[in-house]
Amino acid sequence: MAASELYTKYARVWIPDDEEVWRSAELTKDYRQGDGVLQLQLEDGKDLEFKLDPKTNNLPHLRNPDILVGENDLTALSYLHEPAVLHNLKVRFIDSKLIYTYCGIVLVAINPYETLPIYGADIINAYSGQNMGDMDPHIFAVAEEAYKQMARDERNQSIIVSGESGAGKTVSAKYAMRYFATVSGSASEANVEEKVLASNPIMESIGNAKTTRNDNSSRFGKYIEIGFDKKYHIIGANMRTYLLEKSRVVFQADEERNYHIFYQLCASAHLPEFKALKLGKANDFHYTKQGRNPVIDGVDDAKEMSTTRNAFILLGINESYQMGLFQILASILHLGNVDVKDRDSDSSIIPPNNGHLSVFCELMGVTYQDMSHWLCHKKLKTATETYIKPIPKLQAINARDALAKHIYAKLFNWIVDHVNKALHSTVKQHSFIGVLDIYGFETFEINSFEQFCINYANEKLQQQFNMHVFKLEQEEYMKEQIPWTLIDFYDNQPCINLIEAKMGILDLLDEECKMPKGSDDSWAQKLYNTHLKTCALFEKPRMSNKAFIIQHFADKVEYQCDGFLEKNKDTVNEEQINVLKASKFDLLVELFHDEEKATSPTGAAPGPGGRTRLSVKPDKGKSSQASKEHKKTVGLQFRNSLQLLMETLNATTPHYVRCIKPNDYKHAFTFDPKRAVQQLRACGVLETIRISAAGFPSRWTYQEFFSRYRVLMKQKDVLTDKKMTCKNVLEKLVQDPDKYQFGKTKIFFRAGQVAYLEKLRADKLRAACIRIQKTIRCWLARKKYLRMKHAATTIQRFVRGYQARCLAKFLRRTRAAIIIQKYQRMYIQKTCYKRKQAAALAMQCILRAYMARQLYKALLREHKAVIIQKMVRGWLARQWFKRSLKAIVYLQCCIRRMRAKRELKKLKIEARSVEHFKKLNIGMENKIMQLQRRIDDQNKENRSMSERLNTLETSHAVESERMRAEVTRLRGAEEDAKNNANKVTSLLEELERLRKDLQNTQKEKKAIEDWAQTYQDEMEKMISELKEQNQLLKTEKNNLNQLIQEQSQQWTDKMQRALKEETQQLENDLNEERSRYQNLLTEHLRLEEKYDDLKEEITLAVNVPKPGHRRTDSTHSSNESECTYNSEFAESEEGSRVGEDVSKSILDMSLFLKLQKRVSELEQEKQSLQNELDRREEQFQRARARDDEEHKKARGAELEYESLKRQELESENKKLKHDLNQMRQSLRGGAEAGSGAPGSPAYTVLLDQLNASNEELEVRKEEVLILRSQLVSQKEAMQHKTTMTEPLPYIEDVQKLTDAKEISQAYMGLKDTNRSPRFTRRPTEVNELMSRLRSPFPDYHKLNEDGELWLVYEGLKETNRLLESQLQAQRRSHDNEVEVLRGELHSLKEENNRQQQLLAQNLQLPPEARIEASLQHEITRLTNENLELHSDDPKEYKAYRISMLRRMVDLMEQLEKQDKTVRKLKKQLKVFAKKINDLEGGQMDVSPGQTADEPVHPVNIPRREKDFQGMLEYKKEDELKLVKNIILELKPRGVAVNLIPGLPAYILFMCLRHADYINDDQKVRSLLTSVINSIKKILKKRGDDFETVSFWLANTCRFLHCLKQYSGDEQFMKHNSPKQNEHCLSNFDLAEYRQVLSDLAIQIYQQLIKCMENILQPMIVSGMLEHETIQGVSGVKPTGLRKRTSSIADEGTYTLDSIIRQLNTFHSIMCHHGTDPELIKQVVKQQFYIIGAVTLNNLLLRKDMCSWSKGMQIRYNVSQLEEWLRDKNLMTCGAKETLEPLIQAAQLLQVKKKTDEDAEAICSMCNALSTAQIVKVLNLYTPVNAFEERVSVLFIRTIQTRLRDRKESPQLLMDTKLIYPVTFPFNPSSLALETIQIPSSLNLAFLTRV
Repeated sequence: MAASELYTKYARVWIPDDEEVWRSAELTKDYRQGDGVLQLQLEDGKDLEFKLDPKTNNLPHLRNPDILVGENDLTALSYLHEPAVLHNLKVRFIDSKLIYTYCGIVLVAINPYETLPIYGADIINAYSGQNMGDMDPHIFAVAEEAYKQMARDERNQSIIVSGESGAGKTVSAKYAMRYFATVSGSASEANVEEKVLASNPIMESIGNAKTTRNDNSSRFGKYIEIGFDKKYHIIGANMRTYLLEKSRVVFQADEERNYHIFYQLCASAHLPEFKALKLGKANDFHYTKQGRNPVIDGVDDAKEMSTTRNAFILLGINESYQMGLFQILASILHLGNVDVKDRDSDSSIIPPNNGHLSVFCELMGVTYQDMSHWLCHKKLKTATETYIKPIPKLQAINARDALAKHIYAKLFNWIVDHVNKALHSTVKQHSFIGVLDIYGFETFEINSFEQFCINYANEKLQQQFNMHVFKLEQEEYMKEQIPWTLIDFYDNQPCINLIEAKMGILDLLDEECKMPKGSDDSWAQKLYNTHLKTCALFEKPRMSNKAFIIQHFADKVEYQCDGFLEKNKDTVNEEQINVLKASKFDLLVELFHDEEKATSPTGAAPGPGGRTRLSVKPDKGKSSQASKEHKKTVGLQFRNSLQLLMETLNATTPHYVRCIKPNDYKHAFTFDPKRAVQQLRACGVLETIRISAAGFPSRWTYQEFFSRYRVLMKQKDVLTDKKMTCKNVLEKLVQDPDKYQFGKTKIFFRAGQVAYLEKLRADKLRAACIRIQKTIRCWLARKKYLRMKHAATTIQRFVRGYQARCLAKFLRRTRAAIIIQKYQRMYIQKTCYKRKQAAALAMQCILRAYMARQLYKALLREHKAVIIQKMVRGWLARQWFKRSLKAIVYLQCCIRRMRAKRELKKLKIEARSVEHFKKLNIGMENKIMQLQRRIDDQNKENRSMSERLNTLETSHAVESERMRAEVTRLRGAEEDAKNNANKVTSLLEELERLRKDLQNTQKEKKAIEDWAQTYQDEMEKMISELKEQNQLLKTEKNNLNQLIQEQSQQWTDKMQRALKEETQQLENDLNEERSRYQNLLTEHLRLEEKYDDLKEEITLAVNVPKPGHRRTDSTHSSNESECTYNSEFAESEEGSRVGEDVSKSILDMSLFLKLQKRVSELEQEKQSLQNELDRREEQFQRARARDDEEHKKARGAELEYESLKRQELESENKKLKHDLNQMRQSLRGGAEAGSGAPGSPAYTVLLDQLNASNEELEVRKEEVLILRSQLVSQKEAMQHKTTMTEPLPYIEDVQKLTDAKEISQAYMGLKDTNRSPRFTRRPTEVNELMSRLRSPFPDYHKLNEDGELWLVYEGLKETNRLLESQLQAQRRSHDNEVEVLRGELHSLKEENNRQQQLLAQNLQLPPEARIEASLQHEITRLTNENLELHSDDPKEYKAYRISMLRRMVDLMEQLEKQDKTVRKLKKQLKVFAKKINDLEGGQMDVSPGQTADEPVHPVNIPRREKDFQGMLEYKKEDELKLVKNIILELKPRGVAVNLIPGLPAYILFMCLRHADYINDDQKVRSLLTSVINSIKKILKKRGDDFETVSFWLANTCRFLHCLKQYSGDEQFMKHNSPKQNEHCLSNFDLAEYRQVLSDLAIQIYQQLIKCMENILQPMIVSGMLEHETIQGVSGVKPTGLRKRTSSIADEGTYTLDSIIRQLNTFHSIMCHHGTDPELIKQVVKQQFYIIGAVTLNNLLLRKDMCSWSKGMQIRYNVSQLEEWLRDKNLMTCGAKETLEPLIQAAQLLQVKKKTDEDAEAICSMCNALSTAQIVKVLNLYTPVNAFEERVSVLFIRTIQTRLRDRKESPQLLMDTKLIYPVTFPFNPSSLALETIQIPSSLNLAFLTRV
């Protein structure tokens, strides 16, 4: 294929980049041959010219189509190169959150730095048994592949986990071992898998440390071999370790830590057992504080210490050894704190009494002097003498650190040795799986001896990896028989030879170490001289003479020579070792006593410091051997151990896991391309890609190729032979035959060919889409045109008709308008004239009348004015006169007062002189007399003058009157003249004045109208406000009513929801308890079977013949295991007893006793769990009863009465059972004595008396229980009353409703009339007021003359106040009532609690005391009620008291009488028992098969006479034959087809009825036990046959229903016919056996489900997911080396039709067997749950299945299953609901996934899926075709944000092991027993119908 065909416009390529390593770009112009520049456009829109290399002219790498991005296997990519691999890993890691990816045979694991929920037990179960390519990449898939190949190929396996520090190697290895431990389990009871897992925390604590790259970095390599037996169960393990980093013990870089164990010790120093170690904080010790970061975030060292100690205990290392280990570790810390001082330049000294050295010597058990001496000295030996030489401080510190490293290495080896001993198994190992956790390729700024060894190991592993990959490729080509040429791959053998060959680097290093004066510099010169010119892989740095460079397979690494010799020698002072060997510490001596014990069990040195050997005694042979051993350098030891490892790996089938570290900052899901590429190159992933790309990396089967590229074929190209079709098509599509090869079953393609075919397919589909779009758009446009044309024609037709009608209507309206106008104008003119005429006449009339009235008013006003003037003027004159007179008098008074004052003043002055006074008094008497006479004369003159004046006045008055009359006449004449003269002028003036008055009147009228309008507006506004207030009150009332209704409805709904939720919760609890109980039954069955198997093995080992049958009690509890033991078990038990007496040496009694004790413990545990289940069910029943009693009080009382009656009868009858059974046994045993035999007089009399006493006792019990039922009724009533008073809000709402009604009534009354005493007038009604205001001429003065508007306003205000007062009163009364009700509720609760306490106390008493206490409590209660009645109504109280006293007296008399009768009957029973014992005088006979020490306890049920029909009689010796023919040898197929359903159950029940009729309890017990054990035996033998299990499930249920139907219980007899009721059991109550049969039915049901699951399991994934039910919808994507299961149906592939056929088979079998319909529904529901759960789990773990087309396939498959349910009428069984998660997952694959609205729709739609499942499906969603789009990361985050408030389980997968609890509803049979005929084919001729 030419480059021009691929490098066209819009083609996408990868170009190098400094930051992102590779960047994507798109061609903007076609490439032509010879072009030197490519025109590109980057993803950010920038244009770029990419220059090609003129020498090579290599074009950039092409980018794979989007459909291939994110593939599970990198080899599935069409273009296999570095950028494609990097981009695929990045997309999976960042976008899909997938950390695992296949790269051929390699699993690439990227460390997420986050805990992911993908390692649980559900994930392990999902990957167990699956093919590696069928599921998404996972470490569990690799582990499962290794486990499967080990079992299939009988070949040992190895899992090689590599990667640099922090990449997750240790975690991956840990998960792989966890998978093996979970899947395989252990073959013994020693829990080996737990021990294997327990070794991880130990090795992590002593071998892991924090580095700058990893918080839990493994500083050693380890290879763990997990051993398996022939059944592939774990039996043990073995561990090898490599190259422990001892230097970390004494030195740590910044931000690093020492080994975890040191920090765990320091964190636990406060514990009492660690006080003697004298530890402190980690910062107190030199060896733990150098990194300056002793704490790891999120890690609790004290807690980790506890985990480590627990792991030690689990591996058998006891506390004393642990304390010894911790003592040595603490001494190492103290040794690091020993301070060495300089004595001089050549010597050093440790100061005396050094505290840390003292603690070190104390802990190690050595002397202080010796250790301090040899830490500062060394011994030099020559041929003749020995010298002791002091050493300087630096050498002393180095010697101290070397000793610490050596001790730690010894301790590390000792722990590894003991871990291996604990994991060692005595069972022979059949095979093993090795897990290699080893360091990856390392390169740092300074690389030393450790990095050299690590990279050397990686070179060896890479060579082995390359050879294995090439071998697999070669085998694949040879298997397909295609021609192949030798593929050139990188061989790193030259680099390995450079390191390990003769005269190689290691060889020269060992040689230099042997030289006396060897140094790093001389060794470097030897390397330069030897390899610099001869080996191209060896280089010398330009600027250094102490370093060298090696070209490794991954990269060039520069090593510094400093320290190589010292680290290779790993020397330690022998005298220091001798001091330690002389220690009194046993564990320390054990470490150094024998070097062989310190090495690993394989013989290889686990660490570099494990070869310094010293012996205590001077043995020459040992010394020479030790000397020779000591000469082995670290490099030699490491090379030998590496060689052994490679031999082990070459002998196994390897599986590779390459761990990648995505970034150096430990950020979660952050991808650094540079670091990733560096590691991909180093770990060999790219080499795998290169090898694959060199050959034919893309491989398709012919069927898959045909299915995928069928669109590229024409109809004539399709042949019958698919292989020939593919060949013909490929020859046309791909011209170069070298680009593909045809194999036997596959087509092989070169790199890039699949992308080319995908391009052709996409182009063909795009062209087809364009053609389809063109045709559809043409059809849509034509349809639109025709619709528009038809619409236009129709519109035109309607418009034209409408216009014509409008024109006609317009003409008619015009003519009519003219006529109307004519008459209207005439009428207007006429009306106007009449109106004007009437107005003129009215105006004239009004004006004339007005003028006359005005004239009259003027005259009247003048006359009245004159009168007023006269009166006013007279009044004014009189007033003026009075004022004047008053003023004059006042003035005179003032003047006179003034003059008198003056005179008085003068007189006072004159009076001062006596002489003046005397002068004044002279002649005073004379003056007085003269004055008196003068006064008399004056009075006479005055009288005469008065008479004269009166005369004159009279005459003057007459004359004045005459003159006044004349003046009046003259004035009248003058006025008449004036009036006549000025008449015209006065009239004109009057007219002008009238006009002015008219204007003033109009103004006043207008002002009055304005005021009236304003007043009217105000009143209307006030009325509207009143109406609004009225409306508000009405609205408030309606709101209150509505609120009351809503609250009532809310409370009702709330109570209903609460009741529903409580009921649902109780049902869920009951289902959980049922499930637990059924699981316990399953576990019990398993243990019972195991116990039976062990018993059988013991019996076979002893070889003792089986004795007779052993019976069990018929009344034995169903919760104990003895009731289910079969006769064979009893026989084997007897045989084991005999075998113990015969030969105890043969039998392993310890194992037997241990198993027996274990079984008894399990039985006790089962008993306790059963009791707990009974208690829970009893609580549920009590809660259920309480709910029912609230609604059905009468029925609850009856149930309580029946329950109490049954309990009392059982408690009393149990007391008499023993005596009665003993007497019956005595009577039956004394058959030889005639007096005691049945039918004898004594026997008859005794039974009569016994029956009479029982009847009397029952009567007594019923009467006592009547009292109890009354007590219960009282309690129930109180509870009912309490519940009625609890919903206080509802009562408040009702009270509010009452208040609202009263308020409305008060308001309506006050609206009609105002009855307030403040208003004495009758108020104006509102309607009248409004009518007045709205009248044309309202009289406003009259309107408000009496203040009516004000009265109305005041009345409304009074109404409001009254309403408020009433509302407050109602609230106060409501609050008072609420308080009263609360008080009553409190008192009732206290009374209820008191009643419950009394009832609980009574139930704890014995029956007799219980009755008396109940009566006493009843008397107390009645007394309290009497007191209350007495206080209420004395008469009623008196009558009530008399009646109750009579009742109490009667009850007490009856009670005393019955007590006397019972005591009398008991005495008679004792007397008769004594007489019978005396008559017999011997021992009772024991019935056959019954032991003497096991008395028979038959059930005491009164005998009732019945007719003898519907029974089968058989002999005792025929029981085994009956069981054999009807159970063990019966073929279900024949019975189900030819006979009636449930026939074996009917036959067995008819036999049981006869045994019951003859009252033979042994026969009943024996038959039931044999039936149960035989059913168990046949199920154990043929438990994998669905037909057999279904048959016996149906018959067991039918047998159980028969036992219920004919038990005589009323609840089971409702549907019986009278004849069937006569067939009820007459003597025995088999209720306990019904429980046993129910348990057996549960076990059979679970066995049926397991059998069904085993059949369906292989079909589900293939039929529901992989098979294309709708052909052509799902396109098969290209696959990689990990071949997945094909979705094309081959001959052996299961399809959906296979599942439906199997479901039909199951259903038909169960129907033919007569299984109950309800039970069939439960089975179908379980079937559909398994189908849905398995399908969804595989969908969540398979990225290739998460696509739009697969969602359509799933929905179609689910619809087919629903159709099957409809055909079988099973839609109501709940099976469809179990498929809801799968349906929603399929819908999630098909819905739109872009916008926020889509996210909201998904969240509301997927309510049956958890958040983890939704996110997982969205992450796995993969487009199959180029037209689909991936789900964006932003959309997934939006979904997570919306769903974060959900409270749900974080579990990802559904539990496929879940079994719904089963119930067996009672299903009576209408078949009459007497009509059943026994066919002769059953060989039951020995049965006789009765």
